[in-house]
Amino acid sequence: MRNAIVIVLLLSGLACGNYDRSGESISSGTLKLGVDISYSMMMESEIDVFQEFYSDAKVNAQYLPETEVIQLLLKDSIQGAIINRKLTDEELKMFESKKRFPEMVRIAIDGVAFIVHPASLDTALTTDQIKSIMSGKVKSWKEVGGKTKGDIRVVIDNKASCNARFVREEFLQNAPIPENFFATEKNEDVIAYVASHPEAIGVISVSWLSDREDATAKAIRGKVKPIGVINDKNKYQAKMPRGPYQAYIYDQSYPYRRDVYAIRTGLKETVGTGFVSFLAGEKGQLIIHKMGMVAAKSPVRTIKIKQ
Repeated sequence: MRNAIVIVLLLSGLACGNYDRSGESISSGTLKLGVDISYSMMMESEIDVFQEFYSDAKVNAQYLPETEVIQLLLKDSIQGAIINRKLTDEELKMFESKKRFPEMVRIAIDGVAFIVHPASLDTALTTDQIKSIMSGKVKSWKEVGGKTKGDIRVVIDNKASCNARFVREEFLQNAPIPENFFATEKNEDVIAYVASHPEAIGVISVSWLSDREDATAKAIRGKVKPIGVINDKNKYQAKMPRGPYQAYIYDQSYPYRRDVYAIRTGLKETVGTGFVSFLAGEKGQLIIHKMGMVAAKSPVRTIKIKQ
């Protein structure tokens, strides 16, 4: 998928523009970037294409849990970050004390997927049932009328991850994690556990499932499947389950969504500026769209209708 995107964009004639290609500029030099590990697949593609266009620019990415990315950013160990929240007022004040004014740009809309074993007969849950499971009030599939046998094990990727923070904020109001939850080290571990434990439910970013052409995403979809969500607040067909798919995230009928931000804290007119502009621009947004994610600026297609 990555190579196909590079070829398409190069043939489109959109490369390079009039950027200065000598010295330190928005298209030359090095950017140290921290990426929330949930978005590693998406950002690997973005970085590959960016560096194809701007061969004098180098993006050195570290793929880490959200908390670690923020810590590196605050220590100035990196000059950019890809995370699914804005910097807090307290974090912004820390930068302002150093006469630094971060730039925060929304680049995508992510969906939080709840995944189960491919043989699971429980393919849909209501928002109330998901809340009961994720808050720890319900600990067995039988309690939600499920057909899966056994107690529910909820798996997240890392205690310091954006997925763990999402569960705490959305369902726990920052109360302690329930006893039937456990954290692995990374998203691949969540997928592997759910694939071998029919009673488990995992929490991951939809970015790991959304690319229809990527071999890794295809393999993952063969190991697990996302649960459909029945949201009675949907304006149309409220009883129809919505999976965490591009169209339903875009029209907001899938309820578990979050914005993804590119943050630059380094100096202006450096690679950090160029890379953030690339992500928010036509080429970067097209990559996100082609990978099955929801681009912050959805590609628009104009059709002329003849009378």
